[in-house]
Amino acid sequence: MRKSIAASKRIVVKVGSALVTNNGAGLATDFITECARQISMLHQSGRQIVLVSSGAIAAGMQRLGWSKRPHAMHALQAAAAVGQMGLTQAYESVFAQHGLKSAQVLLTHEDLSDRNRYLNARSTLNTLLDLGVVPIINENDTVVTDEIRFGDNDTLGALVANLIEAEVLIILTDQPGLFTADPRRDPQATLIAEGDAENKDFEAIAGGAGSGISTGGMITKIRAAQRAARSGAHTLIVGGRETGALIRAANGEVIGTCLRANKSPLAARKQWLADHLRLAGAVIIDDGAVTALRNGKSLLPIGVRGIEGEFERGAAIACLDLNRTEVARGLINYASAEARRIAGHASQEIESRLGYLDEAELVHRDNLVLL
Repeated sequence: MRKSIAASKRIVVKVGSALVTNNGAGLATDFITECARQISMLHQSGRQIVLVSSGAIAAGMQRLGWSKRPHAMHALQAAAAVGQMGLTQAYESVFAQHGLKSAQVLLTHEDLSDRNRYLNARSTLNTLLDLGVVPIINENDTVVTDEIRFGDNDTLGALVANLIEAEVLIILTDQPGLFTADPRRDPQATLIAEGDAENKDFEAIAGGAGSGISTGGMITKIRAAQRAARSGAHTLIVGGRETGALIRAANGEVIGTCLRANKSPLAARKQWLADHLRLAGAVIIDDGAVTALRNGKSLLPIGVRGIEGEFERGAAIACLDLNRTEVARGLINYASAEARRIAGHASQEIESRLGYLDEAELVHRDNLVLL
């Protein structure tokens, strides 16, 4: 599989705050310079690279003289606004030294959950790549709120990999990769060189949160690998401070942890559905409906036991089984008030209960993805 990574043409590289800011001490000029050098070499070899960079908030904290990451949203936004200036200038300068143009792209979850904005973001990134530009992506922390934030740039990296249908997601971090246990606490822990991105055991051993500078940790990287796998992208988790780590990883060398994408890529529309981080509501479905969905059928009102949340027609909702496990998600054909009136009833009763009939299905199979 490392051979297929070496043959990849489109790569998303995500770098963490600890690397970009020297663990919060300020922008790590040496790392940023070396990162740009390696990306330029990959670019010269015919690869298209998108860089997802953390570090705006941490850089802003340093510029403002703050030693601890604040919790208040307005303070985080202020730090991001200050730090983003220095981060963008640093990247633009080092890429220019290699004759590469770079572009800043700031995203929020709303940009990817709205279908039109999602397609616009996709078109813009594809155009930049075709022009030979290196897009540098970060979450738009200056305007983001608790309700729409990605929460960590590992997730953002995976969503971008899906957005542009990259073949590989390379996460550069301050750890050599995924270990069998936390190496800071267990001297017997060993590095996991390769595994299946969908292996649930990896979540259990991934540990807790990251440092006081970052918001993630190894668990967010494992979950990012699971998301990236939906579009067929393999994920590499690599120690970013190792010499030539990015080039070595991209060229198929056995370095860090490689998490395979074994599933067939989802169709683009269903991939977008699967990537929704914020759902408008949920429907509780019975065992018969679960079986029908898994057999490729649409969700009919008769299989619905309950409706949760308030939403409009066309909203993205979760389908939960009787144990409240999410089995699917999709775009619902009726608003929540209407859905409650037809839940548990046969499709032929919809018109008599609502006074009209839009669709016989609550969620059509073309607008539904199994999880």
